[in-house]
Amino acid sequence: MEQAGVLNVLRDSGAFLSGHFKLSSGLHSGHYLQCAALFRFPRPSADLCADLVKQTQMAGITFDCVISPALGGVLMGYEVARQANVPNIFAERDASNAMALRRGFAIEAGQRTLVVEDVITTGGSVKEVMALVQAAGGIVAAVGAIADRSRGKADFGVPFFSLVQLDFPAYEQSRCPLCAAGVPVEKPGSKK
Repeated sequence: MEQAGVLNVLRDSGAFLSGHFKLSSGLHSGHYLQCAALFRFPRPSADLCADLVKQTQMAGITFDCVISPALGGVLMGYEVARQANVPNIFAERDASNAMALRRGFAIEAGQRTLVVEDVITTGGSVKEVMALVQAAGGIVAAVGAIADRSRGKADFGVPFFSLVQLDFPAYEQSRCPLCAAGVPVEKPGSKK
């Protein structure tokens, strides 16, 4: 699907929001992608995940497992794994706020993984998940996302696939024009 089509799906599902938002990265923005709204609708979300799997296949990327950071990537990880017919696991924050494999999930030595996240801004959560995979002896084959809003700055050291690149500004709180204008901030993401 072309980027314009992906944007239409995001808008139609209510996932593309405008306002004043504090992102999971801590940055502020006038736009937010709430991909949980997209995943309310099985058909369009499945179609987007199928497109992501197709991109990896066309690039010759193979993987044995999909892993995602909780909470944002969990539904996407499941659907990408279902489309690729491989197991799916997720990492979540432990009591010390570090990403960890829990619930009996494990990465085997040599296992090739696709790390997926719904939206990439700084890539911090993905890098934490990648470190878990590598510490267990697994191989990160690639990273995939619905949306890349890193403005081309996300570098994972492996192939990175996204369905749409979004170039809207994000600001440190101290430099946020929406804060300066007194616009109330919302925190719609999963990080506290």
